[in-house]
Amino acid sequence: MLLRRHGGFEECEDAVQEALLAAALRWPAEGVPESPRAWLVTVASRRLVDQVRSERARRRREITVAAREGQGGESPGDRDDTLALLFLCCHPVLTPAAQVALTLRAVGGLTTAEVARAFLVPEATMAPRISRAKQRIRSAGASFAMPAAQEWAGRLDAVLHVLYLIFNEGYTASSGPDLHRGELTAEAIRLTRVLHRSLPGDGECAGLLALMLLTDARRAARTGPDGALVPLAEQRRDRWDAAMIEEGTALVTAAMAVSPLGPYQLQAAIAALHVQAPRAEDTDWEQIRILYAILTRIAPNPMATLNHAVAVAMTRGPQAGLVLLASLDGDPRIARHHRLHAVRAHLQELAGEYAAARENYRLAARRTTSLPEQRYLRDRAGRLDR
Repeated sequence: MLLRRHGGFEECEDAVQEALLAAALRWPAEGVPESPRAWLVTVASRRLVDQVRSERARRRREITVAAREGQGGESPGDRDDTLALLFLCCHPVLTPAAQVALTLRAVGGLTTAEVARAFLVPEATMAPRISRAKQRIRSAGASFAMPAAQEWAGRLDAVLHVLYLIFNEGYTASSGPDLHRGELTAEAIRLTRVLHRSLPGDGECAGLLALMLLTDARRAARTGPDGALVPLAEQRRDRWDAAMIEEGTALVTAAMAVSPLGPYQLQAAIAALHVQAPRAEDTDWEQIRILYAILTRIAPNPMATLNHAVAVAMTRGPQAGLVLLASLDGDPRIARHHRLHAVRAHLQELAGEYAAARENYRLAARRTTSLPEQRYLRDRAGRLDR
């Protein structure tokens, strides 16, 4: 909203941060205002006005905007500019990696450290990457507006990937005391719905929305009463959200029937197979293995290979899965990631290699900054001591 009124990406970001700080200091003592959103916008706008007081042209524009709003014009709640900001951050002057990083930071609200973990790089590498992305957008003279229809295709892949990463960070928080960050999953689903309404014929957009719904449907069953992580095989399936499962399944079924096959549709189809099984032992692992094999061929990445190894282990035996997993040891994107060690420990446990599994569970626990995951992994290691 501030960008639309005033322009200046970094100045608006700073103003919003100052308004949030003011709210954190004043609201506990004075109470939450009737319209928190409008309060934040007003305070942030005043910060911007103070900063540019010497710029006469800017000051005249502020006066004009204020007069228009005073005459019953646009109010803070009338427009949702998040999608426009999303496409601005995915401007074609940026590399795909920079597009994703900037959008996660500016739209998704992730910290620089969280963005770095999503990219599997150090925070010291990510911070200057985000700063350079902001500078490039400014140098390009990008306007805060939705791109023309012919420009959507060039930015859509980055936008979808950003939404996917925001959802993942919300569904399994990379750090902190809670397994979920509900505000991120809800925002990712909301934005993807907005995008799907704008592009109803895009199979990958529908596939991504389906994937989010089918995954988020399991959220209530993923933690116990004490907040401890409950793995998929042990979850109470009557706690899954049947309406979300129905909607997600319908979306991916329709998309795969009429659209070219893409990675989000494949992941959604895999998620559908998991939630359609009435019991864990009824899961169609062979079909899942086949879908992961296709996914790793059309969109190769280490996380897909990791999941493929689990499906191979469930259909061809744990040793076969461990062989596939070993192919990731030399991949710097995942070699030190806790999930690689956690999956290896799980497959070693299935293979009866209990000492090795115990050590890998402990190593995985040391390498994750998520407290629920740490507790779960240490508990798994502890069980193997008995």
